[in-house]
Amino acid sequence: MSEVSLARLRHEDVPRCAELERLLFPEDDPWSERAFHSELDGGHFYLGGYLADGRLVGYAGLAVVAGPPAAEAEVHTIGVDPAWQGRGVGRALLAVLMEQADAISATVYLEVRTDNRAAIGLYVAHGFQEVGIRKRYYQPSGADAYVMRRLAVKP
Repeated sequence: MSEVSLARLRHEDVPRCAELERLLFPEDDPWSERAFHSELDGGHFYLGGYLADGRLVGYAGLAVVAGPPAAEAEVHTIGVDPAWQGRGVGRALLAVLMEQADAISATVYLEVRTDNRAAIGLYVAHGFQEVGIRKRYYQPSGADAYVMRRLAVKP
């Protein structure tokens, strides 16, 4: 992971994010450039994982959907270039998202494909638990999603 640095995602990174989405989620409806621009324009917290040459190899986004005193946030997306998976990039991205949530003591939710064991393991390692299931959540594949929750960390 020392080869990858984390920084706020920029609009100029959006084409690469959309490219990675198509690579990572070909059976479903990958996010478009427009979706990423909308998230950034909406002021949500998005990070990129960058190589020394500036190439983007991962991204992640968190949206705060309710403020204190009962703050809630959602992990909207997280993706890592397959060539960089297993090297700690996703773990580092998620850790920074959780730091942002912890700063406001937010409970965090996310959806993950029920067959994505690697992602589920990552989320469990960060304190998430399965709390529900959304049948046929991912389209057009019709894959189910677990709803996972990480309770707020109180200061």
